[in-house]
Amino acid sequence: MNHKNIPFQTIDWTSIPRTEHKGESGIAFWQTLQYEGLRIRMVEYSAGYVADHWCKKGHIVHCLKGDFVSELLSGEKFVLTEGMTYVVSDELSSHRSTTKNGVKLLIIDGDFLQLK
Repeated sequence: MNHKNIPFQTIDWTSIPRTEHKGESGIAFWQTLQYEGLRIRMVEYSAGYVADHWCKKGHIVHCLKGDFVSELLSGEKFVLTEGMTYVVSDELSSHRSTTKNGVKLLIIDGDFLQLK
């Protein structure tokens, strides 16, 4: 088996430790699974959260609960609500997240999103 292969497994998110990441305002809580070339995170942003940086990394971001704004450096803003997803490859946008009331997200990123 290739070392990048991931065998079938279930994820019990209640057993994954939460880490705290302060934003420009508010706090993000991450639960992270890291595989070679793949990161899977359950992320919660507190009410009033504003990311402390502009991110150029690619992601698949799925909104599980609540709503948030994905703001692009160009000034465009996209509101994502429960059940919505955005996808972007590495280096194709500078974006940051904000939320007024808090949000819970599933975020997947990794080598498969590298610009080709």
